[in-house]
Amino acid sequence: MLSLSVATLPVFAQQAGTPVETNAPNAPDQQPAFGGQTRAPQPAEVAEIKTEVVAEGLPHLWAMEFLPDGRMLVTAKQGAMHIIGTDGKPGPEIANVPEVLANGQGGLLDVALAPDYETSGKIFFSFAEPREEGNGTSVATARLVADDQGGGALEDVSVIFRQMPSYDGDKHFGSRLVFGPEGELYVTVGERSDAEPRVQAQDLQSGFGKIFRISQTGEALPGNPFAGEDGALPEIWSLGHRNLQSAALDGQGRLWTVEHGPKGGDELNLPEAGKNYGWPEVTYGVEYSGAEVGDGVTQMTNTEQPVYYWDPVIAPSGMAYYDADAIPEWKGAFLVGGLVSQGVVVLHMENDRVSHEERVALDARIRDVKVGPDGAVYAVTEQRGGGNSTIVKLTKG
Repeated sequence: MLSLSVATLPVFAQQAGTPVETNAPNAPDQQPAFGGQTRAPQPAEVAEIKTEVVAEGLPHLWAMEFLPDGRMLVTAKQGAMHIIGTDGKPGPEIANVPEVLANGQGGLLDVALAPDYETSGKIFFSFAEPREEGNGTSVATARLVADDQGGGALEDVSVIFRQMPSYDGDKHFGSRLVFGPEGELYVTVGERSDAEPRVQAQDLQSGFGKIFRISQTGEALPGNPFAGEDGALPEIWSLGHRNLQSAALDGQGRLWTVEHGPKGGDELNLPEAGKNYGWPEVTYGVEYSGAEVGDGVTQMTNTEQPVYYWDPVIAPSGMAYYDADAIPEWKGAFLVGGLVSQGVVVLHMENDRVSHEERVALDARIRDVKVGPDGAVYAVTEQRGGGNSTIVKLTKG
């Protein structure tokens, strides 16, 4: 596996039974809908975690994925794709990556290996695509053909899905790609942030603020909840989302997500077919200005409550389900990268609720989290506004 240099990074001091979050909420008058929906207690036993920088001096990364041989395939926000060797060094840029819009929050986003990658060599990736009428989140597929110099090229590149309509903005593109147990592809996106487009998160004719469920060639799958509804986009799985940058399957093959909410409104969900998750009509938290979001409603009939929410926010990006044995205390937990909280958030689950929350502080914005084939956890760091990324390996101390 990758190794570079050991760095002793601080692990957040935690006290069993008390919430890890101690800062005042941004919306102090809002109350959770049920016990444990926010500020869950820390676990009684917390694993001692040691950290090791396994790759550094990398471009500003957005996502990573392990290749079968233990190397890492990474996407850089500005539009490059690299293979990180087992020595922690990035190879040359992969050729034939499509043009991306790297302004604002746009760029080359997530990457995922096809379920049959070992025989097909196919990968899927999402990116902010420049278009004549604006831009939007798109999903492409290609064959990754590596070379002897640590680089390679994408062949047979094809854009299979486009979030529509296009919009001339630079925020809230999402996006994560997750394959379900039957090879279905879940695509998470954002609602483009601005006041006018964000209301389309409630519009079934719009691709803003949705989770899509598509085939590996980009078509809506049979059984999608709105496939037979006149005017509705047949690819939609769920609606009413803000900006989805975290997604992972649990041990039962179910999709879980964490989305960026407003100030004090990040939320964990178990998205179900046809369900409405409220945004922007129903949400915890407030506008960045401190004003109420809409009417300040946190509960409404026919909308789903989040399984869990954060106030203040963690600013989630990247997510993994821990089903390995190297850190037994984390077995069955979700690991979420925190941009604002600057570390890995560990969510211990019980009966589809968060029973405990702990945090591993890494003093860096965490853009992606993956569990390696060795059972260690790998976190991708970034710097706000650009700069270099590192990849940090977390193991039991």
